[in-house]
Amino acid sequence: MTASIEDSAPLRRADDGTESAERVPLTTFRPASTPRGGIVVLHESREFSRALLDFMKALAEDGWLVAAPHLFHRAASDDEVFGDALFEDFDATVTWLTGHGVYADTIGVIGFDDAGTAAALVATDRPVGAAVSVAAPGIVEPLTPDARALLEAAPSLQAPWLGLYGQGDERIPAAHVDRLRDAVAEAPVATLVVSYDGLDHRPDEVSPESGTTAGEDAVVDAQRRIFDWFDSHLR
Repeated sequence: MTASIEDSAPLRRADDGTESAERVPLTTFRPASTPRGGIVVLHESREFSRALLDFMKALAEDGWLVAAPHLFHRAASDDEVFGDALFEDFDATVTWLTGHGVYADTIGVIGFDDAGTAAALVATDRPVGAAVSVAAPGIVEPLTPDARALLEAAPSLQAPWLGLYGQGDERIPAAHVDRLRDAVAEAPVATLVVSYDGLDHRPDEVSPESGTTAGEDAVVDAQRRIFDWFDSHLR
């Protein structure tokens, strides 16, 4: 039976790599048996929604040790999701996973919304096994001064990357997604960008406004692609 456990991991300073007294809080889900790998879940909210917790539980039920760092534990600013703070939190979470028996090359990362952009940037700067971004904005213009535009970052991807988008997302024009699809094709790793008709935003869940049959079918397909992506590349 999968179990949810609250834990924390010590941070290492970005300047010299030494361990600090500060720790990043983690929400984790452990599979019933020996994990076959680990998934770092990045999220753009200060709260863990029921949908996100259910998704993390489903990943654990599929055999992954899942850990989600609380990205906004430092200060009030939401911009803390990017820059050195992002990589410090990610590195601490990876260290926690490897300390629980997960091999480094079987660790993947997934992010949603702004944290989906963060997941893609992590995959350009850290040796993860696979990455998934859901509804990641900041394609043409960087979201913050500490972030890179995805068009600029795309050719630098170091891990197989899957991007999932809703075609009706007002924040992310379809033309920008098309440009991103061309940009990631230049990366030296496997990449795939999928756009879903009938969805106005997140292709991993149906909103009340887009709860159509087409939207429900897209959700099923998106979730299948996420699990298949990790299955295929985290070996």
